[in-house]
Amino acid sequence: MGKGDKQKEESVEAMKAASVARKRGEKVKKELLFSQTNYLIIGVGLVMVIVGLFLMSGGHNDPNEWKPEVIYSFVRITVAPLVILSGLGVVIFAIFKNTDKEVPTFEG
Repeated sequence: MGKGDKQKEESVEAMKAASVARKRGEKVKKELLFSQTNYLIIGVGLVMVIVGLFLMSGGHNDPNEWKPEVIYSFVRITVAPLVILSGLGVVIFAIFKNTDKEVPTFEG
């Protein structure tokens, strides 16, 4: 029997115990999918994506004026997509980051 099989059995047993506890009206501790560190890194990545989208919008421009130097500026064409892609990379890193040290739970 491998490590994954043992974890699967423990998970099934925990789910059964939680079901019985819920029927009794007891509070059940639920384990979060990620640790606090992972959620913090995901938040930083999402903020980077939002900043990139604001950079890409470029601020207020008169819709009746055609200014190629504003529309095709370095920030809109190069910096903003790099910030967005970097933010997505940070989010992906946070999802795959393994933190065995912390096992957060919450009462629910």
